Amino acid sequence: MKKGLAALFLGMIFILGACGNADDSSNGSEEEKLEAGEEVYRDNCLACHGADLSGNGGPELIDIGSKYSQEQIEDIVQEGIDSMPPQTQVEGEDLEELSSWLIEQ
Repeated sequence: MKKGLAALFLGMIFILGACGNADDSSNGSEEEKLEAGEEVYRDNCLACHGADLSGNGGPELIDIGSKYSQEQIEDIVQEGIDSMPPQTQVEGEDLEELSSWLIEQ
């Protein structure tokens, strides 16, 4: 009887542990993606657009997600716009993380 209870208890621990890990990993990956986007911004955009997105020589980016889609933001970063030169060093996953982060601001 004790072995059966111990096995049941261990089985429940594994099941509940697996459920908790699934939720944590999906939330963590989205949070990590946003944090990574902010880091890309700090490394590549902050000098011209300011720490608070209010502009520092370049245009402000506050509510940029209401003006442009994520794809449009990626195109602007890659190709440049007006006096902003193309930011060719921002590409791939960094570009996606940056544009996702900007959309959320």
